[in-house]
Amino acid sequence: MSTLKTIIIEDEKPTARLLKRMVESLHLEVITLLHSIKESIEWLSENTHPDIIFLDIQLSDGISFDIFEEITTSSAIIFTTAYDQYALQAFKLKSVDYLLKPIDKDDLQEAITKFKSHFNTSQSAVNLLDLKNLLVSQSKPSYKERFSFKVGQHLKVIPVSDIQCIYSENKGTYINTIENRNYLLEHSLEKIGEDLNPNIFHRVNRKAFININAINDIVAYTNSRLEIKLKKAFDDQIIVSRERVKGFKEWLDK
Repeated sequence: MSTLKTIIIEDEKPTARLLKRMVESLHLEVITLLHSIKESIEWLSENTHPDIIFLDIQLSDGISFDIFEEITTSSAIIFTTAYDQYALQAFKLKSVDYLLKPIDKDDLQEAITKFKSHFNTSQSAVNLLDLKNLLVSQSKPSYKERFSFKVGQHLKVIPVSDIQCIYSENKGTYINTIENRNYLLEHSLEKIGEDLNPNIFHRVNRKAFININAINDIVAYTNSRLEIKLKKAFDDQIIVSRERVKGFKEWLDK
């Protein structure tokens, strides 16, 4: 069998050079190193495609699947990625191999051996758009949908849609509901903010997140700030701090 020809598409140049040395040590020919979607489309449009493409999923100018919305290839593709194994399980089912970073030479050897043993160009037309959609769907962040609290001997569950705002006060963090009830949370405002859907909740100042669906009115306030009035009465004023006004307005316009 003639020497296998490969290209490496990887935006981190030191990583690309290291992978090149590893691949060449296994007696494959690396034709070129490519570092972006644009560069890859141009090269693949003008050159004979190799036997194998080593492909990083996340490039500096986007997701590498976008390359193959412009280019059709019969090359085998071995993904080189930092995505976790769970997100990539289905790739195996579609006969596409992958290597998790940092790449181990034994894993690289195994992937190449698999290619030599099983790859058939007539079966190489992997639907990369399907894989892109699969990866996006499995990589979507999950946001908190409800909070639970112990109230006496009972456990109360409150969906996030019933929350007007989440705020900190006297070293405690609380939620305020559309019934204007307050419940103490176990975690800090910063920690809770990591689990909130940013399309629904926005941090308007150092002490509070508000739910966009709970806003009744927004009025100008002193020193270029804004005051938010909620649909249900809330004991304290909610003021958008001056340094957060621009981001708040951008959030409203999403």
